[in-house]
This record gives sequence, structure tokens and C-alpha cells, in this order.
Amino acid sequence: MMNEFEAFLQRQCRLLKHSEVSEAMEYSLMGKGKRLRPQLLFAVAEGYGLSAQAGFMAAGALEMMHTYSLIHDDLPAMDNDDYRRGRKTCHKQFNEATAILAGDGLLTQAFALAANSSNDPVKALKIVKELASAGGAEGMILGQIKDLEAENSQAVTLEQLKEVHLYKTGCLFTAPLVMGAILAGQDAAIPQWRRIGALMGLAFQIQDDILDVTKSSKELGKSASDLDNKKSTYVTLLGLGQAQDAMTEVYRQTRDAIRQMNLDTQRLIAILDAMEFRQY
Repeated sequence: MMNEFEAFLQRQCRLLKHSEVSEAMEYSLMGKGKRLRPQLLFAVAEGYGLSAQAGFMAAGALEMMHTYSLIHDDLPAMDNDDYRRGRKTCHKQFNEATAILAGDGLLTQAFALAANSSNDPVKALKIVKELASAGGAEGMILGQIKDLEAENSQAVTLEQLKEVHLYKTGCLFTAPLVMGAILAGQDAAIPQWRRIGALMGLAFQIQDDILDVTKSSKELGKSASDLDNKKSTYVTLLGLGQAQDAMTEVYRQTRDAIRQMNLDTQRLIAILDAMEFRQY
């Protein structure tokens, strides 16, 4: 099924009028990403009895938004990274101007897909609004500016770091869960899914902080580490051992919360297990 989704993403890229920007969009979107967010959306949709294919448009929108955020995050004005997903970042493969435009293109194309995410116009509108909320100035972008503000700061607290991750990472983990519920007509469950998404994003980010100091750039497939940028992380604030304990506890809380949901959670738990034991 994921191969089918990869082919779907490729088709979406090939539908665009060919240009250097469309090449850069496809280069970044079709890199060897984990596709966690689409997988989460499919798991919720299938858990409620829908087909994964029913979520392809919404999942494609999420993956485009996620990829745009990575392109811009890697730029010299942000994290200034040279490698992502095992190969050169977009601005290194092309140039900064093309990378900026490729990110812009993916962001706007994400909304085109979201608008066509359901034959039910009410559901499609809800998907669009969720995408805007997750990726906008009160979501992922808020987390990014808070992250930039925290650079070189010696006074970042654990609670402030959690807030950064809640917005920067958690919003795009929450969105696929919520979108899956929307497509399945399970709006009453959305508050619980928001809590699960926040926990999942926090666990993922703590783990990223740990991997950043325990794995090489080659193993991670991207430039390491946040320490080079003097960023506060769970490891710098807690130490490696306590950060690992915190990660394990948040994963436990996430797993417990998922098991309380009224749907088939088998695939969702399997994804969470794979996340917890990932090596990159």
C-alpha cells in the first residue's frame, strides 16, 4: 500500500508544469522519508473501517507540507544543513532561490490536495482547516520561531522546550490522526486524538535529540547535530540517561492512550513500536 502511495505522490509531481522548481519539489518530496504522517492517517482511517486509499489526498497534503518545512528548515537562514534523507538538501542540490520556491510550491500544492481530500465538501473543508492550523502561525511555524529564539539561549527550561516541540513537531503528528478521524466521520474522538498526537510528537522529538548525539550523520542521513547550533535539547537539559527515560515514559503514555480509543488500534500500535525502536 505504501508503494501505491509513493506512486501517487510521484504522479502529483508529474502533473505539474515542468520547471526547475517542479524538479526541486519532486527531488525533495520523493526522498527516502519515513512517511510517518501518511502512515498514521492510514492507520486511523483503516482502524475506523475506511480504505487507506480514501486518505491518499489528505496524506499527500500532509507529506507536501512536511517536506516544504524541511526544505525551509535546512536553509542557511534556519538550520543551515547540507544533507537530508541521505542526500544533499534542496538548496545544496539546486540553489537557495529554487529551494525557497520549491518549498512555497509544495505548501500551496498541499492545499490543492487537501481541498480534494473528500467527496464530502464539509469533510474536505475540515481537512483544509486542520492543515492550515497545523502548519500555520499558531502551529508548526510558531514552533519554528520559538526554536530559533531559543538558539544560543542559556535560560531555556524544560517546559519551554516542550512548548517548542508541541508546536514544531507535535502539530504535524496530531494532524494525520485528526484527519483520519474526520474522513471516518468520527469528530467526537478528535480531542483524544489531539492528546495522542501531542504525546507522539514529544516522544519523537526527544528521540531525535537522543539520536542526534548517539548516531553519526551518515547513520541519520542528515547533518548532525543541534549541539553544533547551540540548541537546547532534552539531552543537554536532562543528560542522556534521563532523556532516554523520558522518551520511554512518553511512548508508554502514548501507547496507553491509543489503546483506549474505540477502533482497531493494531496497525497504529505497530507504527508506534517501529517509531520507538528506530535508529534514524
